Amino acid sequence: MPAFTFEKISPPENPGPVPPVANKKQRGVVVKMLDRFAEARVKRSLKKGVIARNPQRPAK
Repeated sequence: MPAFTFEKISPPENPGPVPPVANKKQRGVVVKMLDRFAEARVKRSLKKGVIARNPQRPAK
């Protein structure tokens, strides 16, 4: 006689298709803002002549 048994657990029911995202425009605005910040950071680093992110970090 086994010390334990397994119960058969049925898979969860399929809730149906996922509803589409209502406001896709908002994500576009956020992405544009992040692009602007990244572009400004790159311009600043090019003015300073810095290529590496952290020049004081020792090489491995």
